[in-house]
Formats: sequence, structure tokens, C-alpha cells
Amino acid sequence: MLDPESVFVPPVTARPLGTVVPTGRFMMAHPAHVMALGFGSGLSPKAPGTMGTLWAWALFVLLQDRLTESQWGWLIVVSILAGWWVCAVTARHMRTLDPSSIVWDEIAAFWLVLWLVSPTDFWGQLAAFALFRYFDAVKPGPVAWADQLYHQVDPSTDPGAWRKAGWGIMLDDLVAAFCTLLVIALWRTW
Repeated sequence: MLDPESVFVPPVTARPLGTVVPTGRFMMAHPAHVMALGFGSGLSPKAPGTMGTLWAWALFVLLQDRLTESQWGWLIVVSILAGWWVCAVTARHMRTLDPSSIVWDEIAAFWLVLWLVSPTDFWGQLAAFALFRYFDAVKPGPVAWADQLYHQVDPSTDPGAWRKAGWGIMLDDLVAAFCTLLVIALWRTW
């Protein structure tokens, strides 16, 4: 019988000795790493989350007139579900439950924000960027709760730890996106 964890996340071939610092070589070693590290934006030595969010914004601007509303919706749904998997795989290979260099969570969540606040101009997108970065970096209230939800899992005793960690990586950014959208909705209402 197949172990569901081995189907979801491939096993690490070496015994965990410590965390793995991602490099270009690490990123290119597995397709999940490329996506999870935001096609290299997560390799930034300073503020990888901000770099991933900027990458998401640039790609959104390039694609916003090329994709329909429906296509954007499907892209975001697939990005979130695939993101769960790529974040779990990459975190496991890095031997860290929530590495800062994994930025796919910022990318998928910020696409959701930009899609739902559109149409808006540059200043509206900049405000969305600033709010999202605030909620993601400072982690007030519900964002902190979501961020800490799976930080206590133990991969040595919990067979689903990496799957939980992958979802936890995605979840706090989705909550940050919700908080961003809530503030923008309140601002637009007033």
C-alpha cells in the first residue's frame, strides 16, 4: 500500500543534518524548487518575500490584458493548489518548515489581491502592494495565527508534517491577502 505522504512529497534521499541554503543549483535541481523559489526571486539575500511579491506584480502587469477574468481565476486556483505541493516539496528538501526563500505563497496570494482589486491604476496597485507587504511582514492578528498554525509539526513523528508545512506556508499569505482586500474594500466604501 502506498504511503500518501510519499505520493504527495517525494522522500529526502539524505538524512536531515541541517537546513539547506538555496542556490541557483538547488533551484534548478527540481521543478518544484523553481516554482517555490519564484523563478529565482526567492534567492534574493534581502527581503525575498518582497522580491517575490514584486515579481508577481510585474507578471500580473504583463498578463493582465492577455487573460480573461475566468482565466485569471483558474490560474490563481491552480497556483494555490500547485503552490501547496511545491512549497511542501521544497520545504522538505530544504529541511525547514517555512523557509523565507519560498515565495510562491506571496506570488499566488498577491495575484489574488491584484485580480480582485482590478481594474485599478498604478497607484491602486501600489497601495495593494504596500498593504499586502505590511500584512505579510508584520503579521498582525489572524496572519500571525495562520503563520504559526503548522510551525510546531514534527517531521520525525508526524507523517503528514511536510504536507501541513506546505499548506501553512500558503495559508498565512492567503490570510494576508484577505486582510489586504478587506482594508481596500473598507477604503473604497468610505
